[in-house]
Amino acid sequence: MSSVIAATRFSVLDRSRTREGHDGPAALRDTVRLAQEVEALGYHRFWVSEHHGVPGVAGSAPTVLAAAVAAATRTIRVGTGGVMLPNHQSLVVAEQFGVLESLFPGRIDMGLGRSVGFTDGVRKALGRDKHDAEDFAAQLTELLGWFRGTSDTGVRARPTEGLTVPPYVLAVGEGATIAARAGLPLVIGDLKDRGKMLRGIDTYRGAFRPSPWLAEPYVMIAGTVAVAGSEEEARRLLIPEAWSMAYSRTHGTFPPLPPAERVETLTMTEKERGFYESGLSGQLYGTQEQVADALERVIKDSGAQEVLVTTSTYDRAGLLDSFRRLALVAGLTR
Repeated sequence: MSSVIAATRFSVLDRSRTREGHDGPAALRDTVRLAQEVEALGYHRFWVSEHHGVPGVAGSAPTVLAAAVAAATRTIRVGTGGVMLPNHQSLVVAEQFGVLESLFPGRIDMGLGRSVGFTDGVRKALGRDKHDAEDFAAQLTELLGWFRGTSDTGVRARPTEGLTVPPYVLAVGEGATIAARAGLPLVIGDLKDRGKMLRGIDTYRGAFRPSPWLAEPYVMIAGTVAVAGSEEEARRLLIPEAWSMAYSRTHGTFPPLPPAERVETLTMTEKERGFYESGLSGQLYGTQEQVADALERVIKDSGAQEVLVTTSTYDRAGLLDSFRRLALVAGLTR
């Protein structure tokens, strides 16, 4: 096993994707089960995501789901990837993470993003608009202030104040610069768009300022990784998500993930086929040996301390097998 890979942490983000024949509640239960399974395999942390009004995603309340995951596991770190800060009042977010940290001390991560609702309708329902993302740096400062008791409102966040919940910034656009100036760890994707990712990491390291939260830059690279007995088997794991993304780009909504074998029989328009093939190209997949070589290159190029795997697929048994094989590649299990 590569010493570069052995020195790297490996973690999982699950987006609670719905599947054909499996509704939202089933997707959430699948997420909790997957957390238990990857904990047994030795992964470092398990994160859940926030999506509002998206038909193919059941994970709309990440701190609630994180509580369920933490209650069902024992040792793995649990967090959000992430809470979209512009959608919320910072005091409420601070209180939620204060409760989580109080219930599961030393295991909670606070991953924070700057995206606002997926559509105009969702933003309207949330009482937000797309310009709210422009205030992310100030929102982040305000949120962290609740943990330090520095709010000028005279209000104290309870049970949050005095607790330490590690914050992470999910990089979208200028997110890398915001993370650097705040002195926080950076979570950046994706592995598919390698050049853009590496430029973001360079920006982060160049602008990083030490903070009470973090003394030196910390980079977590995020993206799809699929491992199977053959390259073709690994590629087939990616087919449901590639089709779902292609459909969303052409129809404006995410469908539940379909089985790969059904996607392979579909007649696609030229536009759908283009998005579908684009979704499959450049992804990190293959046998254990192929994935080990690819991971070693991207970790060396990025200098990342951690890899956050975000793979979604219809085949849950195949997904778990992929995580088992990746755990072997990473030296998490023997």
